[in-house]
This record gives sequence, structure tokens and C-alpha cells, in this order.
Amino acid sequence: MTDIRLIVDTDPGVDDAMALLYLAAQRERVELVSVGSVHGNLGARPGAENALRILEVAGLGSVPVAVGADRPLDFSYLPSGQFVHGADGLSGAAGPAASARPVAENAAVRLVRLCRENPGELTVLALGPLTNLALALHLEPELPNLVRSVVWMGGAIDAPGNITAHAEANAAHDPLAADQVLGAGFPLTVVPLDVTRRVWADADWWASIAAATGARAKAMTAWSRQYLRANSEFEKHRGGPGTLCHDPVAAILLLEPELAEYERHPVLVEFAGGQTRGATLVDRRGYITPADASAGRPSVRIATDIDVRPCLGRLQAALSAED
Repeated sequence: MTDIRLIVDTDPGVDDAMALLYLAAQRERVELVSVGSVHGNLGARPGAENALRILEVAGLGSVPVAVGADRPLDFSYLPSGQFVHGADGLSGAAGPAASARPVAENAAVRLVRLCRENPGELTVLALGPLTNLALALHLEPELPNLVRSVVWMGGAIDAPGNITAHAEANAAHDPLAADQVLGAGFPLTVVPLDVTRRVWADADWWASIAAATGARAKAMTAWSRQYLRANSEFEKHRGGPGTLCHDPVAAILLLEPELAEYERHPVLVEFAGGQTRGATLVDRRGYITPADASAGRPSVRIATDIDVRPCLGRLQAALSAED
């Protein structure tokens, strides 16, 4: 029996593809029950198409994929991540459509139904904006008590943002949804930029993936090219080409939480500030006044430090493995 029955909510996306392929290599521990797409790195419909392609490469083409929200809760607009991930989300190398098609059921509706049918059994790994989870929460206010746990790659607590100076992209794409989910009382772990930015896959790491002969490695080498160019440009201080590994870090910590250190705090998300939309705020004063918006807000677990070497090793092994 697998340790974790998993729903992945994602906006694939190159690092989303890395996370899904990593999870596909953990079949003794993970049962991938369903995947939902959400706006973010690209639109929800093409994101679902990419999820199907990725799952097919991983030998999981029978896993259902549902199309989710294509806009944030407030219907505002933020440019997608295609300037990082490529026009098709996979460096222009997405390739032909997968054999399977998305299911008719909406991703948020499907999430609620599966959690009602399997109370306390399903874990949610959220790798994009939290719009689908917020919509699911609106449909089922008891959702925090129905899931086993939620892990979200999102936010920037003490680190700078990435899409803006103050905000991480998944939070900024739907800050209202993020604020609602973070305040709802889910058993939730946040994996912010504070730890994901420490996991840098350098040129030698990517060369090892390119040298492997399995389908996952071949696909990932093609899918990563634009992402590698963009990351290398943004991260010139690293001293050479490479990529950050945001989403696979969250997937690895889902299975091996002991690779990180954590703190517990309420987290507020700024959704009204003209310059700070999507900022994720933690109060470390040690007290709360009646004027504070976080008064009475539940705390969440936040990853604050990480053991980098085993994370890179786990991901390298998963992507390089023969089929």
C-alpha cells in the first residue's frame, strides 16, 4: 500500500513537470489520484494539456486531469509565466498532444468530490496559484477537515519575491485565494522561495540529466531549455548556467519533510497594495494586538531551511532513472 494518496494542483510549467516526473518515480510511496490545472505559468486549458503530456511520458497516462480556474478570484490580470517557461509552458518543446483528454469535471468540483468520498485520506500538493483550492473551499467549507494535508509551493517570507520585488508568482497570481486558503485552517505546509531558491541545479547537474537515456530524462532535457536560459539570465550571480527547482522541492518535502526545518506562524497575503500585491506576511513580534488582521488566524507550517544536497540527489535520480 502506498504512503500517500495525492491530488496535484498545478500550472505546468517546467518545474511543475520536474515535480510530476519526480512523483511518478515514487510509485511505491505515492498514488497519484488526480491532477488539476490552474492559471499561472500559462492558461488552465493548455496547462491541463501539458499535464497529460507529462503524465504520458511518466507512464501515468491513465491519471485523470481536470481543467481548473483560468483567472484569479477577483478576475484581475497578471502576465503569465510564459516568459520563463516558453509560449507552450515547456520551452517550445511540448510536442504532440497526449493520447488522453481532460475529464469533463472542473478541477475544484473534482477536488471536493474526491475529498468527500475519501475523508482524511487525500493529500493535496499545490504547485500554482491557490484559486482551485479557494473555489473548492467555497463549495465545501469543511474541506480543511476532509483532506489529510496540503503542501503549497508559494510565498516569500524573508526572501525577495520573484515575479515582483515583494511577491512570489503563485501568491501574486491570486493573492485573495492564497489569503483565504492560508487562513482556512488546513493542515498546511508552505514551501516558500526562502528554501526553494537555495536549491540550484547547475550546468553539471543538467548535463547528467542530458546524458541519461530514459524517457523522463530525454523529455526533461528538451522541456528545460527556455527555463534554463531564463534562470541563468535572472540568476547571474550563481556564476554559471542552471535552474531553480521550486516545485520539485515541494514534492520532495512532501515525501521527506525531515529534509527541511520549519516554523509555525499565521500568514497574511497582501491583495490590495499597488506595489505589494501577493506579499506573504509573517509577524515575529511575539504578540498580537486587537488591531492586527492576524488575530485569531490559524498558523501554518513554513519551511525555513533545507538540506540542499539530498534534494538535488533525489531529483537527479528520479529524472535519470530508466523506464
